[in-house]
Amino acid sequence: MMALRMLSTSLISAALLMSVGCSNLDSTTSLQSSSAEQRISSLAALSKHDPVTRTLDIQEWHTSAGTKVLFMAAPELPMFDLRLTFAAGSSKDQHAYGLANLTSAMLDEGTGALNAGQIATQFEDLGADFSSGSYRDMAVISLRSLSDPKLSAPALELFSKIAAQPSFPADSLARIKNQLLAGFEYEKQNPGKLASLALFEKLYGEHPYAKPSSGDAKSVPALTRQQLQDFHRTYYNANNAQIALVGDLTLEQAKTISEKVSAGLPRGTAAAITAKPKANIASKTHIEFPSTQTHILLAQLAVKRGDPDYPALFLGNQILGGGGFGTRLMEEVREKRGLTYGIYSGLSPMQAAGPFMINVQTRAQLSDVTLQLVQDLLRDYIANGPTETELANAKRESLGSFPLSAASNSAIVGQLAAIGFYDMPLTWMNDFMQDLQKLSVKDVHAAFQRHLNPDQLVIVTAGPTVEQLPLPEPVERSEQPTAVERQH
Repeated sequence: MMALRMLSTSLISAALLMSVGCSNLDSTTSLQSSSAEQRISSLAALSKHDPVTRTLDIQEWHTSAGTKVLFMAAPELPMFDLRLTFAAGSSKDQHAYGLANLTSAMLDEGTGALNAGQIATQFEDLGADFSSGSYRDMAVISLRSLSDPKLSAPALELFSKIAAQPSFPADSLARIKNQLLAGFEYEKQNPGKLASLALFEKLYGEHPYAKPSSGDAKSVPALTRQQLQDFHRTYYNANNAQIALVGDLTLEQAKTISEKVSAGLPRGTAAAITAKPKANIASKTHIEFPSTQTHILLAQLAVKRGDPDYPALFLGNQILGGGGFGTRLMEEVREKRGLTYGIYSGLSPMQAAGPFMINVQTRAQLSDVTLQLVQDLLRDYIANGPTETELANAKRESLGSFPLSAASNSAIVGQLAAIGFYDMPLTWMNDFMQDLQKLSVKDVHAAFQRHLNPDQLVIVTAGPTVEQLPLPEPVERSEQPTAVERQH
């Protein structure tokens, strides 16, 4: 099940940002090898068929207030999803770390005469769902509503008030600050989180991406209601926003809704593009932590949104460690040597260069040899690239999982929001898959060599200092009994 889930979500996250069902295996003694082989053959045959894809007829326009809108009609269900995206992520904190996140968290705590409880009750009575979030590049506000105007009209009115006129009540501000501070205390007991925080500081130095979106225990208590109001006034405006709409709406209805939402926002200016970070310097940091396991992170700055090498990097990463079971890293580190339960690699392109990262957790006594093995595998992959067989398999798996990125309206509205925010072509999703299928081994190899350097890694480990053990000898897969053999 983990392999299927990793396969499905890896492409969805790459396509700008949910689950796959898996029937239980029959464990009775009546299971025969012939029936198992039949099922495997059926799956193999299924994987050769082209998946059914959903045509995305995306339309784009600007409201009279200047807000970009991306819309796709989806009349299958009597509801719609709306996502309002602002260039108002933590990269705009300007040393008031956590300001963007706290502003986002406070939006539905009050507006006009309504408090948080009344807002939640009104959305519930209308059958609508509201949510908000803040990330490094952006802040998002989302609404899911039934398309019946009797329900959608008041839901949209309340949504617009929350987006444009939050009251930032003092009592709620104190409560949410306390919740954040409690979270920071909890993070101190999580070695993986500590390693991640240290990694981003080492990667980005003085760049805005260096700090976590939520801020920290020193910055959050100092944030004031006035700062939240100023941040909202500066960044939550019609000229710094994008609207994505997907659902049971006509084009005329979508234009009416987007006009109302946009008109309710204050006028302003678009935020500046996040500055390019300096190239990271190779380093190794250890965080002492009393645990039986050691968390190991390896990363370097790699790629930003819209880079023409991204399809090749994505496909190459699927082979290296992004595709779950069957990847180079999983085969060598888990399957052959049993050093970890799971090891994964990933790319996080953002408005400015995002990181390529490898994440693994292993027994503390094997941390040194595990780290060295991972570095050797990465170095070999960058030097030699993938094989033709690996590339063909990765293409087939990516093509098979791609329809999941357009399987629901909520998935599509997320894609549209990111396409609009990062100024990608409306055909980006289909273009991406076509680009993947055209790639050669040479293309993938060249992209990895252009963007990654095994001598430029930032490495962070978190765990205890203990006596180390030697690297276990590899065990070839052919030496291990199959599931059918173990039952006989």
